[in-house]
Amino acid sequence: MAVELTDSNFQELVLNSDKPVLVDFWAAWCGPCRMLGPIIEELHDDFQGKAIVGKVDVDNNQQVSMDYGIRNIPTVLIFKNGEVVDKFVGVAPKAAIAEKLNAYL
Repeated sequence: MAVELTDSNFQELVLNSDKPVLVDFWAAWCGPCRMLGPIIEELHDDFQGKAIVGKVDVDNNQQVSMDYGIRNIPTVLIFKNGEVVDKFVGVAPKAAIAEKLNAYL
């Protein structure tokens, strides 16, 4: 299961990570987010040990969402060395997301 990222653990798990981190900003009421959810879970399994794949519930973690200017969901950010290195908004195919994440391994 993808790592649950929160306002309180974001610094430790994402910004201080020595691995690339894929972060899915989502909400339970968001239809496209529910479509992307299973893809994110598969990516979590596929990249086990190579990258961290996590999810931020924007309703419960508004500080992190504001810090990164999340206005539309789903939004996926890829972090490396604490910096955003890639971003996409909306639902994307698993292969496209995996290709982007692989580029930062």
